[in-house]
Amino acid sequence: MRFDDLPVWREADFRGRLDWYRAVSTNRLPAKYLIAARVPARCALEAPEADLWHAFDARTDEFLCLRDAIRGGAALPCERVRPSLLDLAAELARRMLTHCNFCRWECGVDRSVGAKLGACKLAAETRVSTYFHHRGEELIYRGRGGSGTIFFTSCNMRCAFCQNGDISTDRLNGEAITARTLATMAWQLRTEGCHNVNWVGGDPAIHLHTIVAAIAMLEDLRPSGADLASALPSKADWFNDQAAAHARYAGCFNAPQLWNSNFYLSDEAMKLLRVLIDVWLPDHKFGPGRCAIELARTPRYWETVNAHLLKLRDWGEDFTIRHLVMPGHVDCCTLPVLDWIAAHLPGTPVNIMDQYHPDNYCDPGNVKYQERYAPLARRPSPREIRSAFRHARELGLPFESLSYERNTTGLRA
Repeated sequence: MRFDDLPVWREADFRGRLDWYRAVSTNRLPAKYLIAARVPARCALEAPEADLWHAFDARTDEFLCLRDAIRGGAALPCERVRPSLLDLAAELARRMLTHCNFCRWECGVDRSVGAKLGACKLAAETRVSTYFHHRGEELIYRGRGGSGTIFFTSCNMRCAFCQNGDISTDRLNGEAITARTLATMAWQLRTEGCHNVNWVGGDPAIHLHTIVAAIAMLEDLRPSGADLASALPSKADWFNDQAAAHARYAGCFNAPQLWNSNFYLSDEAMKLLRVLIDVWLPDHKFGPGRCAIELARTPRYWETVNAHLLKLRDWGEDFTIRHLVMPGHVDCCTLPVLDWIAAHLPGTPVNIMDQYHPDNYCDPGNVKYQERYAPLARRPSPREIRSAFRHARELGLPFESLSYERNTTGLRA
């Protein structure tokens, strides 16, 4: 069954939604990075950073005009320009690393030197824990070929219950990789039939410099045997069948970029990603109280995530939202999150996830367990799950297609 023919696209939750992403995934439209590569930077990449940002903002307007024209039927210009808006994004990400402001912590440390570390505990090195055809994502992302998922190590949040705690709390997990190796991983997953390239972690934001550099390589990449050999130690599955035709638009390598993130990003990171990301998958974990601080040691969470979600709305981006129901946090987190989404992002598909289980510092069987997290050392009750689903239904949120399809409890509203 072709990706476009999946029954989920005919369900009410998705009629008329995620059209850009679907068209890029099926090669009816070019990924944003191909468009950004056709917009001249009109600025020397050696210029001061302030000048680069001024040029980037101006060229973003040109990018949006070209994207809209292509969406309306215009052809993608044949030739990539140098330097382009895409090159400008890569250079800005490299500059940002020297006073790191990739995320909302805005630590300002020079990670290119590594003499001092910030909240993520990383220097310039990027490590990948694993990459593979993810069969556990939502159907709209995994389709039949899987979501081409690349898991990075470390994180800028400290969620006590993290279910990827092995990689989010261990910055030395996995393999150290270059931008070219990362681009090879993305190329391999797409040519093997994945419907997207899924950047996740940990959190991908703290690896922005390597990710943007890798995306900038994709169009011209022709991986050598050495490139593939450098990537394969992190591969968690094996596919011998590579079909470049699966990933072509107007002769160019075409792969939709999916940003799968906690959304604790800086405004500058969002600007760069706007011209690169085709579909967004943000979490919205915590309500407006102190839960983000007490459970994730993360200040300014509510206002940060909400502000970025409003950007997606105002930019007209394709996105869905995930919210994990946590035991004892329905009233303080789940209900306020759903209320805010209904008030500000009506019609946005939401996955209300019932998959929470005690993990990391919340798991009594884990050596890292801490007694202060004992209230989280259980699964959500059926009453809590039903309460979340019922509230979403009362608000008129489109949640059933995403929430019920991967439901582990069998509960419904």
